[in-house]
Amino acid sequence: MTSRIRKIELWPEGQLKIEWVRHHMPLLNSIEEQFGRELPFKGLKVALSVHLEAKTAYLCKVLAAGGAQMYVTGSNPLSTQDDIAAALVHDGLNVFAWYGATAEEYQEHCREVIKVGPDIIVDDGGDLVNLIHSEYPELLDSVIGGCEETTTGILRLMRMDREGKLRFPMMLVNNADCKHLFDNRYGTGQSVWDGINRTTNLIVAGKTVVVAGYGWCGKGVAMRAKGLGAEVIVTEVDPVKAIEAVMDGFKVMKMRQAAALGDIFVTVTGCDAVICTEDFLRMKDGAICCNAGHFDCEVDVAGLKAMAKEVREARKNITGYLLENGRRIYVLAEGRLVNLAAGDGHPAEIMDMSFAIQALSARYLAEHRDSISRIPGKMVNDVPKEIDNSVARLRLEAWGYEIDDLTPEQRKYLYGD
Repeated sequence: MTSRIRKIELWPEGQLKIEWVRHHMPLLNSIEEQFGRELPFKGLKVALSVHLEAKTAYLCKVLAAGGAQMYVTGSNPLSTQDDIAAALVHDGLNVFAWYGATAEEYQEHCREVIKVGPDIIVDDGGDLVNLIHSEYPELLDSVIGGCEETTTGILRLMRMDREGKLRFPMMLVNNADCKHLFDNRYGTGQSVWDGINRTTNLIVAGKTVVVAGYGWCGKGVAMRAKGLGAEVIVTEVDPVKAIEAVMDGFKVMKMRQAAALGDIFVTVTGCDAVICTEDFLRMKDGAICCNAGHFDCEVDVAGLKAMAKEVREARKNITGYLLENGRRIYVLAEGRLVNLAAGDGHPAEIMDMSFAIQALSARYLAEHRDSISRIPGKMVNDVPKEIDNSVARLRLEAWGYEIDDLTPEQRKYLYGD
């Protein structure tokens, strides 16, 4: 099979980026060495759809070191980096992705990695899993299982499983403590503001930031906005999370109220139409909207475009929409993930933990292929606690920290064994 990429000549630049993150990802270093000895994926085909940048590329190389035949695409056309894709092709991996792919090209790239008949799927948002179920049902029985990276993808999987439609086991990587507690909070918190700041070149201090959604990602975004000197407003639909936001020191209100007050809006919900036409009409002149949830539907860009009297590029990755009321609203990265479409994504040290969970979960599937449940309605699986704990201990070890162990007497006191 021939890879489909653009700009193969960029591979040296991509290799430099991959070597940089490799230097800062000691957990994957250790796992790569182990996989190289044990070859847990020997003879297996792995289809992967994750934001195609340097950290993801290193995960691909780690899986390949374990014997996997890698078939790689990106989970978002605007987060794919052509030099990274080229570097992976140069190293012998099969890649189907390029920056700025159309919706049709993106779907075809996903089809290319599914048509090979993968044994294991590594997904971000559920696009590969949904595609194989809808268009390639003849391949379902041969899939050992898959790993899902995101909250949005897990919600899709849970719905499929409840309806008895999910046909192979999936590991809920995002639910692992060493993923969502750090990736979603600290990774998203830092990388979102990296994307916003490098794109706008505007100060955050003194501005009002509206964060839609107060899950782990929203907590991280709000925390960093506060640290940068902003006044933060949180909008929520979950009353418990709203209480958390209040007790963390933030104002809480409906989006309709917040729309008139915000200077910068960040959606972090994974839902649809979080900021819509009625909200745009209430916004200040010059308000900036961006998305850090998942799909490009949280900010209703299509509705904004339809109501605008003028649309123009204000700056790279910033589109300005002039409304009939004379105010201009700006959207970053076309409403796609601002931290990846307008930045380099989460810091390497954060993704080291997340991708360590991914790699070890994929190995778990390969090693337990004959025992893991394939009963309809029972296809979703939590990451085993021993994987979570092993990743946490690797992270502490890399930092040079040591922690206590329970004595036999303490264990008996707590657990009775």
